[in-house]
Amino acid sequence: MSPGARYRRTVAAPEIAETLEKVVAQLPGGGEVRDGQRVMAEAVADAIESGRHLVVQAGTGTGKTLAYLVPAVVTGARVVVATATKALQDQLAGKDLPFLDAHVGGFSWAILKGRSNYVCRQRVAELLDDRQGRLDVANDDPGLTAVLEWANETEIGDRAELALEPRAAVWDAVSVGSDECPGASKCPMGETCFAEGARRRAAEADVIVVNTHLYGTHVAAGGVVLPPHDLVVLDEAHRVEEVVSSTSGSELTSGRISAAAYAVGRVIADDALVTDILAISARIADVLDDLVGQRLDPPPARLVDQLTQLRTKLDAASAALKGVPESNVDVVARRNRASQQLLGLSEAILRASVVPTGSVAWVEGRPGSAKLRIAPIDVAGLLEELLWRETTAVLCSATIPPKLPTRLGLPKGNTTEINVGSPFDYEANAVLYCATHLPDPRQERADAVHDEIAALIEAAGGRTMALFTSWKAMQAAVEALRPRLDTPVLAQGEQPKPALLSAFTDEPAASLFATMSFWEGVDVPGPSLSCVIIDKLPFARPDDPLLEARREQVGRRAFELIDLPRASTLLAQGAGRLIRTAEDTGVVAVLDPRLATAGYRWDLIRGLPPMRRTKDRAEVLALLGELR
Repeated sequence: MSPGARYRRTVAAPEIAETLEKVVAQLPGGGEVRDGQRVMAEAVADAIESGRHLVVQAGTGTGKTLAYLVPAVVTGARVVVATATKALQDQLAGKDLPFLDAHVGGFSWAILKGRSNYVCRQRVAELLDDRQGRLDVANDDPGLTAVLEWANETEIGDRAELALEPRAAVWDAVSVGSDECPGASKCPMGETCFAEGARRRAAEADVIVVNTHLYGTHVAAGGVVLPPHDLVVLDEAHRVEEVVSSTSGSELTSGRISAAAYAVGRVIADDALVTDILAISARIADVLDDLVGQRLDPPPARLVDQLTQLRTKLDAASAALKGVPESNVDVVARRNRASQQLLGLSEAILRASVVPTGSVAWVEGRPGSAKLRIAPIDVAGLLEELLWRETTAVLCSATIPPKLPTRLGLPKGNTTEINVGSPFDYEANAVLYCATHLPDPRQERADAVHDEIAALIEAAGGRTMALFTSWKAMQAAVEALRPRLDTPVLAQGEQPKPALLSAFTDEPAASLFATMSFWEGVDVPGPSLSCVIIDKLPFARPDDPLLEARREQVGRRAFELIDLPRASTLLAQGAGRLIRTAEDTGVVAVLDPRLATAGYRWDLIRGLPPMRRTKDRAEVLALLGELR
């Protein structure tokens, strides 16, 4: 029994099926339990009872949310649901769980986000008391005024409650991250802290909803961030390796160093020390700019030299903070936050100076915003020690990458894998088109690709989502096709993502051009989308530092074990944007002839829904015309 185990009752499969049927029948418009949903629900109940881990591939339309929630609440297990995004968190807490409570009852739930998602009462108090302080946001900023008014009225303090998204500088002025919060016991507002209130509610709840990043932080911290629990559901499980690698590593930017310097400067009167830290920050920024895209194996001497100088200055700043008198509670609160920032920064500097064994360091981003990242090459050992031995896990996704259990270190003798399929008739409703007449992506082919995209959009009358593997390719397509198409072209980056998806959904004649962040988690059912275009197979760059290190680790089988599963998963996620309901129909067009010719093509095709396949361009254009 796991450390979080409480009383649970054994529930037979017929009771799970009966409860699931009762709940699904109450869905808007009525409904009936799908075979895959019932199989998954019974498998989750068995995992709770037996303690065996469960990996479930549940295709679009399965209804996997109810399939894991129903057995959790019926058995009385305490469950943490880790979703891929905060938006899915809000959907669970605002829609799915209240619905389940209304028709099953007998359980409580809470939503818990990272500390920086809650307004900080202490920061707000400081702003109101010292409007002339050295702030990064203007005192007369209307956005700040609106946030301060809301902060005085809110009961939860969750950023998601705000009607409008505040500027980053505004939110930074009224919130704290985990790297700067000293904890409730060292804060004057600790007893009424919104983040601490969310943690208390989570500690009392039967179902706790978090995002995968917060759960990864919980694992990396040794299991102390979240309350003890019997079961964790890792939704969108294909993201787990990436997220845990990120949360188990560290980041260093010149912006983080400068923020710590300003935090120190708000407390001590040593302008020279703050100026020195800022100067080193600027030099580190210059070094990182020169190293963008490079793997640091080992870190270059010029970087280590600057980090060593910085460490000395941070030690001096820490000593100065300890000497701050405790006569003013607000000053003490600022001191404690600054001290916490310096502690986290010093740890990041140490890791950056001597990269831990089994980790890789590299610099990513663009000049001016470069970021030094350090991450473990393999997360299997970490997860085996800190998660799989401690807590029963259900991992589910519409797409489970090949060999995922092995890459995550799931114990072979204590893990069940099932595929419950999808209730949708893909063969009747969807066509997979491979444009075999186009040149290989490794050749010059931009004009040919743009011509193909234009033909597909014109045939479909808009109604197209064009997904690109790079920002550069997307921008080139927008520039080339917007003038020649009679229908609107929407592009990622021109509006916030929610507004962009809303505009695309509301205007069926529109096309949406986007990159990787739209390949998953985007739901556009109905007539607004009848064609998904994928510009090329989504293989990673050969010089990606983290993947390069993983390739070296596995040797000659790197393509089979690293690159192919990743590309297969991304391709399936992109293709999955097309069919979102039983009534949806359309075409997935892959503009990469390798899908029809490469020796590995069947590994990719087997990872896709069972769509009818064709290479006939005329057939596809005619079909799209009929769907208008």
